[in-house]
Amino acid sequence: MTAVFVTSTGTDIGKTFVTAGLIRHLRAAGKPVAAIKPIVSGFDPYAAENSDPGILLGALGRPVTPDEITRISPWRFTAPLSPDFAARHEGRSVDFNAVVDFSQRAMSANQTLFIEGVGGIMVPLDTRHTVLDWMTALRLPLILVVGSYVGTLSHTFTALHVLAQRNLSTLAVVVSETPESPAPLDETVATIARFADAIEVIALPRLAPGAPEHPAFACLASLL
Repeated sequence: MTAVFVTSTGTDIGKTFVTAGLIRHLRAAGKPVAAIKPIVSGFDPYAAENSDPGILLGALGRPVTPDEITRISPWRFTAPLSPDFAARHEGRSVDFNAVVDFSQRAMSANQTLFIEGVGGIMVPLDTRHTVLDWMTALRLPLILVVGSYVGTLSHTFTALHVLAQRNLSTLAVVVSETPESPAPLDETVATIARFADAIEVIALPRLAPGAPEHPAFACLASLL
């Protein structure tokens, strides 16, 4: 069994893009793969195919139906806010222990499972727990997705430091290219690699829709 947690330094950086790309790569190689994104904020049921769970289901070759979305993303909130805020706006809450249990039950001995987090590593899930606590409870290897925007260096090094303090294993840092950033992707990757303590740092350019698979996904898959 291989299970990997995909996390990030923030929101809208590329977690789903990376996860979906890995799913497609493994499926093309004939390998069994599954994915869950237990918590989703900013979910619009009328645009489900473009939502994070919709994109993951598409990569898995599964239909984007309400039942399928519920299977991989049971905690869905309308407001595009942190889960604790979004839940509070709906008079609900996130049951941290239930999220951990759901994640653990999704693991199987005969497939690779990707668990995609929500927001960045320190996003609050409830009044006491963050995504970091979720990852610590699962103790799975991590893929950290970061951007190439100006400021990403500090965010990335801070995240790596916090993850190391929790004794969590980071398989790779994926630098997902930020559109129109003045910071060159290759220079950003090289700088992160100098400070990443031998962690693999992989560049992932922004790909056009329908573009062929990028070699970054094969590189990532080889680390699993």
